[in-house]
Amino acid sequence: MQPISKPLIVPVFLPHAGCPHRCVFCNQNAITSAPSGLPSESELESAIGQFLSYTLKRHSTTQIAFFGGNFLGLDIAVVEAFLRLAQRFVQDGRVDSIRFSTRPDTIGRKRLDVLAGYSVRTVELGVQSMVDDVLRQSRRGHTAAQTAAAVKLLRTEGYAVGLQMMVGLPGDSGDRALETAHRLVDLQPDFVRIYPTVVLKGSRLAEWYRAGYFRPLSLESAVELVKAIYVIFYRHDIPVVRMGLQAAGDMAEEDAVLAGPFHPAFGHLVHAALFLEMAKRLLSHREERAVTITLKTHPRSISKMKGLKLGNIDVLRRQFNLRRLTVEPDPTLPEDGLRLNDDETGLTYRHLAERRPY
Repeated sequence: MQPISKPLIVPVFLPHAGCPHRCVFCNQNAITSAPSGLPSESELESAIGQFLSYTLKRHSTTQIAFFGGNFLGLDIAVVEAFLRLAQRFVQDGRVDSIRFSTRPDTIGRKRLDVLAGYSVRTVELGVQSMVDDVLRQSRRGHTAAQTAAAVKLLRTEGYAVGLQMMVGLPGDSGDRALETAHRLVDLQPDFVRIYPTVVLKGSRLAEWYRAGYFRPLSLESAVELVKAIYVIFYRHDIPVVRMGLQAAGDMAEEDAVLAGPFHPAFGHLVHAALFLEMAKRLLSHREERAVTITLKTHPRSISKMKGLKLGNIDVLRRQFNLRRLTVEPDPTLPEDGLRLNDDETGLTYRHLAERRPY
């Protein structure tokens, strides 16, 4: 699978704006550090212009993105005002298109008609789960069927579609999370995001956690579950553009996350777990029980193979009684590839499910 081309995102955070109610896990103010309430058009224009002026890195495309709320749940006049402002940046050639996140139950013909004439290219849906019981317990207020209908309509209208799912929600389980992943694959999104549920201060989940009604996933179990889900999407060539909450806003505060599998490098932990599994398979099937081993991978994947604080190296040395284990770069390998010594065969992420060499 080729990596998805990442656009430059000019983020506009609208925490809880347009949301009909508060989901049990949500506290967008803690995640984004953005204040409540909608920015004025002048404030918005200034913030976008300032962001663009500070950006030096070149990207294939640039998008203004309305995140953190329920964009199509806003008053129509507000939606149109924000789109008009963003469109001016498109017309000036400073950005290429517009994107936003919204709830599945806001996607309908009438609301999509509002987008006509604007350069909206990407719509992200906060799906969270495709199991209605999990949605009910999380107080999402929409159903899995509404998600499927929303994706179908967006595809008919020609939008790129991103889907966001969560693991570890109230009523969720490993099997239910895997079911959600498979059902999202059936919807054929252009990309997905995977978020482990954490207990944020100021959320309903925080009350349930303190009362003993909710127990979040451990970091280890969340990594293993998301690893399995990542492979499902990978095998179907659906890019996973993010795993884990971004360590931004008030998330850096010690009391922002009360419990749960939050880690600022959660995605790296998942990739490291994938490489560790591949390394274990390669070492388990080697014919010679050498005590000095060399693993080779793409230069950009060296840190993934070594693991956080060389954790993978320590695990492999202990498990296989190795005196020395080195990891060397090999630019001829794919970024998800791993090879043992100078063997002609190796493994990739895809083979973690298919169980065959490349």
